[in-house]
Amino acid sequence: MTGVKKEADPALDEGQRVWLRLRAVFGAPRKRREPPAPKGESMPYGRGRDPLPAGKVLDGVTGSLGWRTPLAQTDLTAAWRQIAGEETARHAAVEGFADGVLLVRCDSTAWATQLGLMRSQIAERIAADFPDAGVDSIRFLGPNTPSWNHGRRSVPGRGPRDTYG
Repeated sequence: MTGVKKEADPALDEGQRVWLRLRAVFGAPRKRREPPAPKGESMPYGRGRDPLPAGKVLDGVTGSLGWRTPLAQTDLTAAWRQIAGEETARHAAVEGFADGVLLVRCDSTAWATQLGLMRSQIAERIAADFPDAGVDSIRFLGPNTPSWNHGRRSVPGRGPRDTYG
């Protein structure tokens, strides 16, 4: 037992004597370990801690949550007039998206046929302006007409269907 006096030293007060006794029994106190120094990006005011523009933050959030494709498809739907043109947009509207296919509903089969001929130009414009929309092909649909295939009024052959647009 080094550093401990066996006899009560009158120069030491009671607190010092207790401290010396505890030190003798339990050993010298260990040095406190300093926490490791923060590295790079977790250090305050360190590299990579500068504020980012809101647009960059939102791009990161939309990418991490998988919102890029739905947001691009919504933008494409909103910009359909500019993509197809004013006159065409009056007769054809985006109906939806299904497995990489853009569905466009037309007023008549004539408009669906005309847009089918313009498919490559429209697809190129969409690919250039909205690459994240995930549009692989475009399908132009005719007007919503009643089905004459079932029910009391079904007719064999062409029947009344040849009167639609």
